[in-house]
Amino acid sequence: MGKTKLILGLAVLALAVAASWPLASCELANLELRADLRDIAAQNAARIGLASPSTDEDLRRTVVRAAKEYEIQLEPEQVILQRTGTAEAPILYLAVDYNVRVKLPGYSFTLHFTPSSAR
Repeated sequence: MGKTKLILGLAVLALAVAASWPLASCELANLELRADLRDIAAQNAARIGLASPSTDEDLRRTVVRAAKEYEIQLEPEQVILQRTGTAEAPILYLAVDYNVRVKLPGYSFTLHFTPSSAR
């Protein structure tokens, strides 16, 4: 009787982990993309004079490439870019708006994410 409960408990635990993994991986990818957006928006190389400031198109392509690393499919039109501040102290805001389809055993749903470079 004790072994049966142990095996049943382990099976339920394994099922719970297997079912929650797709959701957890989407959340983790979103957190990683948010960190990348902050790094891209900082434009540290341009601030210290090592590179010229990036154009809007370059920034959008960089964000799309970063998202692709985490298996997030984005189009450049999904990247929101706002420039404020002065020429000497520019402030760049980046945000992305996307949906991810999560498939669980017997059930699927869509998650909506809006990561941004804001702190």
